[in-house]
Amino acid sequence: MRQPVRAVELRHLSHLTDDRGIFEHAKGISPRFSHGYCTDDNARLLVVAVRHKESPDESHILSRVAARFLLDAQSDDGLIRNRMSFERLWLDEPNLEDCWGRAMWAFGTAVARSPDTELRNRCYEAFDRGHENRSPYLRSMCFSVLGAAELLEIEPNHAGALRMMADARLVFSGLFPQSAQWMWHEERLTYANALIPEAMIAAGAALKDDALISRGVRLLSWLLDRETYDGRLSVTSNRGRGPSDIGPMFDQQPIEVAAIADAARRAHTVTGDSKWIDALDLSVAWFLGNNDSGESMIDGSSGGGFDGLQVEGVNLNQGAESTLAMIATLQHCASTWLI
Repeated sequence: MRQPVRAVELRHLSHLTDDRGIFEHAKGISPRFSHGYCTDDNARLLVVAVRHKESPDESHILSRVAARFLLDAQSDDGLIRNRMSFERLWLDEPNLEDCWGRAMWAFGTAVARSPDTELRNRCYEAFDRGHENRSPYLRSMCFSVLGAAELLEIEPNHAGALRMMADARLVFSGLFPQSAQWMWHEERLTYANALIPEAMIAAGAALKDDALISRGVRLLSWLLDRETYDGRLSVTSNRGRGPSDIGPMFDQQPIEVAAIADAARRAHTVTGDSKWIDALDLSVAWFLGNNDSGESMIDGSSGGGFDGLQVEGVNLNQGAESTLAMIATLQHCASTWLI
């Protein structure tokens, strides 16, 4: 029977964050300062912080820190740097890799969800600087679609966001299954796999393209079938998964489960099909211990999320990506569902 989910806490995120941004890695619960910061995680932090309603003061501080990091990472042409050292020096040049797509996702989400007027305005300007760019990387484009979808929720006729959706639809039209049995467009599943069908559904909804919505839903259903074993999620490991690979496989990464949760929530919102609430339940349950090792992926003492599910248990490190993935998943249903 479903019960209300435990309160979603941000205290470990605050522990990993200083006035510059969230640190990428941790040893146990302690930030690894020497590994520095990255835009990927600060974009995830902004998304999670502006979604969070339970502790407004804490989420306000975290959203401000994350937004400032992303705004500093953006160049005048809308491209994004990713890596910063502990000494607060940028280590790479602006680019269109995943950091660009995640930043666009975060900017759009902040515009749609933040109660902070100044932050919303600055993120709106940043989205406008970036939306004419197109990444050659599929997942980066998909992340940007999610940002455009958020912005279109409050400004349905935003021309730049609609153009981004239309261009993404062209990209999706060029993706073909490897075979009748392997519906995926790549030879192997890699990372953030559910992001791709989610972006198809989001773009289809924005463009009122029922065929694209149906294609995204079918692909997500196919993926979920392959990521489920004996009534629980058994997601692609950090080594990927091919047609002949037999699970369970390890190390399983929390980001894979969070991507399924995000996609399931969107599929339910667009289609109204209750099967996607069941998929969201599976995602929450994976973090709570209904997984291939039978171990909780949440540290109740710190409020952090463990870095990976291993055959013998969990990776006890609690870095930014894993903690953000856990919180993002629980946020979808904090007041609604729990297995």
